[in-house]
Amino acid sequence: MPVTSEPAAAKRLHELFDKADVEGFVHAVDIDSGRQVGYRADQPVVAASTFKVPVLVELFRQADAGLIDLTEQVTIGVDARAPGPTGLSVMLDPVTLSWRDLALWMIVVSDNAATDVICDCVGIDNVNATMQALALPATVLETDCRGIFASLVEDAGVVSVEEFPFVPDDELLSRLRAVDPGTTDRTTAHDMATLLRLIWTDAAASDESCEQMRRILLSQVWPHRLATGFPEDDVVTGGKTGTIILWRNEAGVAVFPDRRYAVAVYTRSRRPRLKNPAADAVIGAAARVAVDSLRL
Repeated sequence: MPVTSEPAAAKRLHELFDKADVEGFVHAVDIDSGRQVGYRADQPVVAASTFKVPVLVELFRQADAGLIDLTEQVTIGVDARAPGPTGLSVMLDPVTLSWRDLALWMIVVSDNAATDVICDCVGIDNVNATMQALALPATVLETDCRGIFASLVEDAGVVSVEEFPFVPDDELLSRLRAVDPGTTDRTTAHDMATLLRLIWTDAAASDESCEQMRRILLSQVWPHRLATGFPEDDVVTGGKTGTIILWRNEAGVAVFPDRRYAVAVYTRSRRPRLKNPAADAVIGAAARVAVDSLRL
């Protein structure tokens, strides 16, 4: 279905992003009717950890095909885990989990180590092939979490992630592949909102697998982005955040009592900051503007 042009919404989104000092990219779709609205929705963006949603879909599709038993127990050692601030990445001992619980950890707390275990299992090439099969051609994975961190280390000319300056200067920024959608995991706001709609309409995998993916996505713990735009007690939100240096993103759903919406908001800050509450908040505000334009 064509994307609806909403000049008033576009104007408001432009004002919101400008005030937050970010570039913004938005797509929202009414899950049931297919009516859509977008703002720079087809421009390539850095996926950051939202790439974990395509990985989730591939895992469950391979389970549907009988290639993976989601209840199989997997032991993950300490060595060679992807770095990160949550989950297995910061645990000190070997951990045993099922594939479906690794998937839960991958989405709910954005666990990088769990993500890479799943990527090793399903294969990044298979994820990309599935995105093509689902008519999401702009969504391409170049690497996993370890690969993204390795590129940061290599581009900065340092020895380890611990030495990487996460508030890089302009010269280093110009060399970082991880913040350029042409050289890292990438998508569009349009693609990601569409993928979520496929999950919510049982079109991304089997009905049972889509139900399990919805359960996982609705369990995400981060309340500081998309959820801030939907403070009503009777509106349920869920999804996946993504953050890397200049980029702060979230792709998710807002379930109202009467309608369901998939919405993806990607932002690129004009300067790097470790903490950027304005960029976090504008994700929820922009999502609400897009969804409200579909509810008129």
